[in-house]
Amino acid sequence: MKISEFKAQLASMQSLSFRLPNGETIPAHFHITEVGKVTKNYIDCGGTVRDESKVNFQLWIANDTDHRLSPSKLLGIIELASPLIGNQNLDIEFEYQGDTICKYGVQLILGHFVLTATQTDCLAKDQCGIPQYKMPIKLADLTPTGGSTCTPGGGCC
Repeated sequence: MKISEFKAQLASMQSLSFRLPNGETIPAHFHITEVGKVTKNYIDCGGTVRDESKVNFQLWIANDTDHRLSPSKLLGIIELASPLIGNQNLDIEFEYQGDTICKYGVQLILGHFVLTATQTDCLAKDQCGIPQYKMPIKLADLTPTGGSTCTPGGGCC
């Protein structure tokens, strides 16, 4: 999701709800402890120099169970971060504490922000020797060259 879409969704909401990919709801007393632009400059295994930027939100749970963050308050926090974010329409990501700090994408599903799992991937598969995935086939579905098929007792073998 892009930051512009996230802000538009927030503007039309009355309350905030976040869910993890497994369907578990993040406690309603969460805090957004950080909003910022994260830029990553790197070289992939094929030698291509790359850079990417995202707007990063950190969700945190404290023991103040009466805390509730409203959509308008979160919009205000995003506005405070606008000098850092700039006017680029960047993708957003969320950090949330699991066994370690986990990074997620986000989608709006039925009025809830659902954190979506992210995956690592090779960006230079064509250069680093990883074979392309091939669809498995059944030998029984193959037709021999010449168009005829062998059957038990058919005399073709």
